[in-house]
This record gives sequence, structure tokens and C-alpha cells, in this order.
Amino acid sequence: MRTILAYLAAAIFTPLISSAVIVCGFLRLKDRPGSIFDRAPRVWSRILLAASGVHVEVHGGEHRHGSQHIFVGNHVSWFDVFAMAAHLRWFKFVAKAELFRIPLFGRAMRFAGMIAIDRKNQKSAHGSIREAADRIHEGASVILFPEGTRGHSYALRPFKKGAFVLAIEAQAPVVPVAIHGTIAVQPKGQIRVRPGRIHVHFLAPIVTEGMTYGDRDALARLAYARIADCLASEYGVTSPVLTERNAGSEAPAE
Repeated sequence: MRTILAYLAAAIFTPLISSAVIVCGFLRLKDRPGSIFDRAPRVWSRILLAASGVHVEVHGGEHRHGSQHIFVGNHVSWFDVFAMAAHLRWFKFVAKAELFRIPLFGRAMRFAGMIAIDRKNQKSAHGSIREAADRIHEGASVILFPEGTRGHSYALRPFKKGAFVLAIEAQAPVVPVAIHGTIAVQPKGQIRVRPGRIHVHFLAPIVTEGMTYGDRDALARLAYARIADCLASEYGVTSPVLTERNAGSEAPAE
């Protein structure tokens, strides 16, 4: 039943909210806190969570406040996206380019200032870093999943370094985010949606002021370690130790 409600809500509200964003984009309304470009992703996510019977419990909420942050989280389900989007303000996702090709929805994402990343094109990936840095300099925060794609378990996989290159370039604080409970709601590769509880832990920000490009690996390992430690202490999840050797590429993650 929840699966039907979830997909019905998506079928009804995705085109409605996307159309509203597109109209406001053509009207050249300003993208700022409280604008439709800020509120639409949050409202859309909350509707989908409610229709799915999913409750999100936020931990460390004080670390999500303020602007110009880079939120980096583990990724195992589409519900990671909804859980974060429902509880943050004026943010921009870095998302895989395929999503921007979806009729109506993709155009709305562009008007809302979301950033497309083609992970197979290194030149395009670096352009996405610059675009994300521009969004941060305008005052928005950016959300990335540095594992690069969804996994099948909560154990962390190597982090791609693009998120951390971005953080250093923009001199923006990195907020590690540990997410748990989304596999029970909808694991990767499954259509069925189950009601449940998702825990989102916003961890203490990592200040990047004064860091240089050479610090990107250390920054990635620190963010990885904080998320891994939270998953281990709260849920008993063991992740491999991230070393310089097994760190990922510099392409930004979706």
C-alpha cells in the first residue's frame, strides 16, 4: 500500500512542483532563501516522505544551520536524498547528468540551481566543481554523496575527492552526514517502499579555511572517518579504513 501511495504522490506532485519552478524560472524570480527555488525541493521531499510513511529523526541539527556549507553523506537509497532535502535550507545538489534529461523534472532542476555532473567526462566534472563553487559564493550550500553512487550496505566505500576539492576551492566548511535506516525503506535496485524511520546525523563541521589543494586527501579521510565512526558507534556498522591508496578519483560525486 505504501508503495502505491509513494509512487502516486511522485506522479502527482513531481510535475506540479516542477512546473511551478519552471514558470518562476522563466519569470526570472531571484533564487534566494525563502524563494520557490529554496522551498520546492524541501516541500517535494516532505510530501514523498509522508506518502511513504517515513519519519526522519535529525541528530546534531545545530550543525546544519547557516549558509555556504558542503554536506557530504553516505548513500544507499534514493531516500537519502529526500531525508536530507527535507531538513535543509537553500541547498543545491550535485546530481548525475541523467536526471537532468528527465522531461520537466530536469528543466526544473536546472532552474532550481542544481548542478549536473557527468562522471565519465573529467573536463565536465571540473566544470561542475566551478559551478558548485559559484553557488556557494552566492550563499547557498551544496550537497554531495562522495561515494559516487548508491551502495548495498551501510559500510562506507572510498570517497571521490571532488567534494573536497570544491570545499578547499570555496573555503567552505564540510559537514559530514551519517544516514541510517534508508535501506529498510527502499534499498538500491528495489521498487517496493516500506514505512520506517530514517536517522540523519549532522556531524561537527570541518573548517577548511587555509587549506590548499594538497590537503584534499586528508580532508576526504577526515570526513570519511567521522561518518564511519558515527555509523560504528550508533549502529555497529564497520567500514574499511580509507587510505590515500584506496581513495577515489577527483570527479565530484552525485
